[in-house]
Amino acid sequence: MDVVKAAQLSGRTLDRVVVHPLVLLSIVDHYNRVARDTRKRVVGVLLGTSSRGTVDVTNSYAVPFEEDDKDPRIWFLDHNYHESMFSMFKRINAKEHVVGWYSTGPKLKENDLDVHALFNSYVPNPILVIIDVQPKELGIPTKAYYAVEEVKENATQKSQKVFVHVPSEIAAHEVEEIGVEHLLRDVKDTTISTLATEVSSKLAALKGLDARLREIRGYLDLVIDAKLPLNHEILYHLQDVFNLLPNLNVNELIKAFAVKTNDMMLVIYLSSLIRSVIALHNLINNKMLNKEHEKAEDLKPAGGDLFSRSSSE
Repeated sequence: MDVVKAAQLSGRTLDRVVVHPLVLLSIVDHYNRVARDTRKRVVGVLLGTSSRGTVDVTNSYAVPFEEDDKDPRIWFLDHNYHESMFSMFKRINAKEHVVGWYSTGPKLKENDLDVHALFNSYVPNPILVIIDVQPKELGIPTKAYYAVEEVKENATQKSQKVFVHVPSEIAAHEVEEIGVEHLLRDVKDTTISTLATEVSSKLAALKGLDARLREIRGYLDLVIDAKLPLNHEILYHLQDVFNLLPNLNVNELIKAFAVKTNDMMLVIYLSSLIRSVIALHNLINNKMLNKEHEKAEDLKPAGGDLFSRSSSE
């Protein structure tokens, strides 16, 4: 069934999910303590606020969770532990309430709908946020979903719950931004030069763009082959992207790009020359200063001997 139609049947749609850095750090710490170097995933509860179609996830805590690798229908989540933890968190901040749960997937599992149904008793419309703790591609490591009732066209078939994707983003308050900056400052490798860091960042960004373009191409190929239903909303967004792309066949635009690039390269070249001249100038000054110090050191013993001879006479 089309995702847009399913969302319309739910009666309540979510526009976006905002995840704060503290939540990401807490989930990564939970994964490293429990399931590092294993195929297991970790599960926990998300706390925050929701208003006007936006869910703001500001805090989280881990919950004991076990599942059978062979039979996904067999799983255990300690809801008693969750209730006791939430009562303690509520004493600290009464504004935060349960908005959903998280999983380190890194993809949706067969029993996720069953786990999601458990959280319906704590919040009317919970969200599921899958955190990729070991991302292989550049981008936001979060994917958010919420469940809607899918009505079958055939009246004899029962309706069932399906997950609908919600756009997610990373945002932080001013205090959190300061903490993240200090954390990144400690993690940053000081042995790597700034130029190498910028080049690696540009390369990673280009790789991420290439991965997104390949994903778009794969989706369009599946739509052409009738393996996926046509989603007009996605096509509208793609059309907007193509409309915003500049026409590189215009001579004036090509000339403008060339002039801008040449100007930037000229500035970089002049900066390199000035930097080299200043470094050479400092080297010469250092050599001259060292020679003056050597001459002064050579004259000190001679002056001392003359003073001792004159005093003895």
